[in-house]
Amino acid sequence: MKVENEIMNEVIKVNQLNKKYPGGQQALRDFSLVVKEGEIFGFLGPNGAGKTTAIKILLGLLEATSGEVQVLGGNPAQPKVRRGLGYLPETANYYEFMNVLELLRFYGVLCDMSKEEIDRRGDEILELVGLSEVRRRPLREFSKGMLQRAGIAQALLHDPQLLILDEPMTGLDPLGRKRMRDIILSLREQGKTVFFSSHELSETEVVCDRFGILKQGELCWCGHPSEMVGDGDVNLERIFLRFIQEE
Repeated sequence: MKVENEIMNEVIKVNQLNKKYPGGQQALRDFSLVVKEGEIFGFLGPNGAGKTTAIKILLGLLEATSGEVQVLGGNPAQPKVRRGLGYLPETANYYEFMNVLELLRFYGVLCDMSKEEIDRRGDEILELVGLSEVRRRPLREFSKGMLQRAGIAQALLHDPQLLILDEPMTGLDPLGRKRMRDIILSLREQGKTVFFSSHELSETEVVCDRFGILKQGELCWCGHPSEMVGDGDVNLERIFLRFIQEE
């Protein structure tokens, strides 16, 4: 586990965040969290806990009802902040007629990258995610796992400071999961910050420095399993079940 440094920048800072949808559904309740530079943070919770709502607010795609949110020191809705973000949605829909190289060029233009930058970074990233040999194959021929790797490639293309990944292990076989773990750990070595949600507790426990558990819109626990006092066999799954099953 990485030792926290008190002088690290606060990459994500939310304070007393609330989100209430029309009709009265309360998705987030007084949600507060700090994620520091160079940290890998696992965002956990059962279906319907509010994780996707929180992620959309962090991305500037959704406005909170009340509370404060800062990402990379600014408002996530600002273009200059969004340029520092890389995002992998849980379910991504791409133009099936494109190949992965064309996909990266499409997203690279959206990120104001030059053609030279896109081609250089594209070669590096496709090699990293294991798609170099199929770069000209139409996306409609990709398996679910291959599409997931294409999504990671587009999220990494512009070399963002913060990666927000929604269920990054979805659809990956064991080798694909190993590659994803290695990518996430290498990002930390580069000083990047990774915030990701997952239902794969065993995979998450391997790579994360800290975890947050969201239950009915509230952050009910945040920390590392080693911080819990128990019977010597405390792990992430047991902590998760303990908090989620509590009334």
